Amino acid sequence: MIIKKYTAETEEEAIMMAKEELGSNAIVMNMKKIKPRGFRRFFQKPSVEITAAVDDPAVAQASKPKVVKPEPKEEKSTDTSAIEKRLDNLAMLLEQKVANEAKQNKIVSDVAELARSSAGAESEKAEEPEVDEATKARDRFIELAYNQLHNNEVNENYAKTITEELKSKDSKTPLDEMLGFVYQKLVLKLGEIHTIDTLEDKTKFLFFIGPTGVGKTTTIAKLAATYKLEKDMKVALLTADTYRIAAEEQLKTYAGIMDLPIDIIYTADDLKEKMDSYKEYNLVFVDTVGHSYKNQEQREEIQALLDCIPIEQRDVFLVLSATTKYNDLLRITKTYETMTKYSMIFTKLDETGAYGNILNLKLATGAMLSYVAWGQNVPDDIGELNAQKIARQLLGGCD
Repeated sequence: MIIKKYTAETEEEAIMMAKEELGSNAIVMNMKKIKPRGFRRFFQKPSVEITAAVDDPAVAQASKPKVVKPEPKEEKSTDTSAIEKRLDNLAMLLEQKVANEAKQNKIVSDVAELARSSAGAESEKAEEPEVDEATKARDRFIELAYNQLHNNEVNENYAKTITEELKSKDSKTPLDEMLGFVYQKLVLKLGEIHTIDTLEDKTKFLFFIGPTGVGKTTTIAKLAATYKLEKDMKVALLTADTYRIAAEEQLKTYAGIMDLPIDIIYTADDLKEKMDSYKEYNLVFVDTVGHSYKNQEQREEIQALLDCIPIEQRDVFLVLSATTKYNDLLRITKTYETMTKYSMIFTKLDETGAYGNILNLKLATGAMLSYVAWGQNVPDDIGELNAQKIARQLLGGCD
């Protein structure tokens, strides 16, 4: 794993620097704005610093030198050097990210207890070499971390792969550093988040697919309301879920409340006929029929709808319930993989305490994660998936 910091005038420039050196798979772990201090604040613009990482050093573009804009000499004060030194200290960053934000983290408490036990054991068993005690403490931590991930329903193979990497660490590595290592691995594996974007001169069609009962219609209502009310977008609704009258009526109700146009389409030909009527809209949200992964006919109907829209004008979101069993989720995702590229939305987070399937499906499919939803309140109970927050929860930490 490679972790580096990049500073530029804007977030975009800093990310571009990271991607240029580390490659397109680089993940932004942290971002902060740096304001000039003292007398320099009158002459120097604020800058942006990002911490970027790449999971596999092999994918980094090691041959490309890092491009850094030269800094005027007057910027290098004792204050700035001290700040940069602190920011370059990864342990401090991890402590802020993990210890401070997850004070009641189960593993943290276990690690503390483990450290106390190790100290006691060392005094009681002075005849055992110190390195043996350190190795035992490290191995016990690996066991604790694995159990915590597994208890949160992370697939045992993924949990083992993540925690076994700790065996390459020096046995005397502080336990909180090892915890930070696991935390960062989880954030990297969850990856970048894909959310709704718009096109400058064309309408974007957003298709929501997935099995029955996962909350597609409510999710559409939440996102449509967010993009109309908070982002001032021109939004329209389409429903192709004509198999369930309740779904059609539910979306009509939301459309009436939000004053959004809504159309019902029965076939791909219906969608083609209505295409021109949506040219003035930024986003068109399309609700599709929920179906069993075994229903070939309904899959073909959805495929026909998708094929009506050019790839560059469509975005597909696979809506899944966080309460569904992992094996069932695998079957569902495999079915939709044959139809289209998609990003994943997880609903019903309020109905489960274990978020392991979010990581499991990311690693199993390679699809990007998107939004998470909880509850029925429109538009409040939805948000972009926060990889740092999910990583803390997988490690037993609080929200």
